[in-house]
Amino acid sequence: MKFYRKQPIEAEQFDGSDEMVDKYELIDAGTMLGTHHSPELYLTGSGKVDVGDWIATGVNGGYWPIADDVFKEKYAGLPVIPNYVAEYIENMKSSHRDILEAIHYWLRTSDIDEYMEDNSETFVRAWLDGYVVEEDK
Repeated sequence: MKFYRKQPIEAEQFDGSDEMVDKYELIDAGTMLGTHHSPELYLTGSGKVDVGDWIATGVNGGYWPIADDVFKEKYAGLPVIPNYVAEYIENMKSSHRDILEAIHYWLRTSDIDEYMEDNSETFVRAWLDGYVVEEDK
């Protein structure tokens, strides 16, 4: 799952499973992060990870724990948008249009108009921060 704070990061919530203990080279569930000695690991302090905490992965492959309450306060999930809105955003960007042009573009289709009326803040976040495309129903 991707989350953002200025730039997207990869993070997943620790569930205490043996699979996650192995994946992140933990000593065991609920204790210190194990033998993985990435410089990024030490940015957040103790390295203790509890069930429910988040494990973030940096661009260089290092990872570090983030307490659940801190994660929820500082990070937000990317907005989920329909495929047709994602296509609109990509078409506008590839045509070198800016966000104001995308919002006020006079050739928008009625489905984009309707989406923008009801979801303008989500559209702006998706444009600026990235997005996840909604799964087909």
